[in-house]
Amino acid sequence: MIALVATRSYFWAMRAVGVKVLKNKLSEYLRLAAGGERVLITDRDRVVAELRAPDVAGVPLSDGLLADAMRQGWVSAPLMTRAEPPARLPVAPTATLLAELAADRGDR
Repeated sequence: MIALVATRSYFWAMRAVGVKVLKNKLSEYLRLAAGGERVLITDRDRVVAELRAPDVAGVPLSDGLLADAMRQGWVSAPLMTRAEPPARLPVAPTATLLAELAADRGDR
C-alpha cells in the first residue's frame, strides 16, 4: 500500500542561504522571494529568519496579528481611510460614572 503513495510530491525543498552569501547576492534572493519562493536565512547553520514576499498588499508588516488575520480572510482592508482620527466624545461626565460605580458596589 505504501508503494502507491507519491513520495516527495507534497513537500518541496525550501532554499536556505547563509548570511554571508545573502549579503553578496541580495538582489538575486530578493527576486526569488518576489517570485513567491521562501528563502531561509541561516547563521552558523541555524535558521534565523525567513525571506518571502508579503502576502497582503498594503498591510503594515509591524502589525503581525492584523496581517495574519487579513491573510486568513477574517478581516479585510478598509475601503477608505481618513487623514485624521475621529473626534473623541465623552461617554458620560466623570461624576455620573463614579456615582454609577458606587451604586453597583453598594448592591454587593
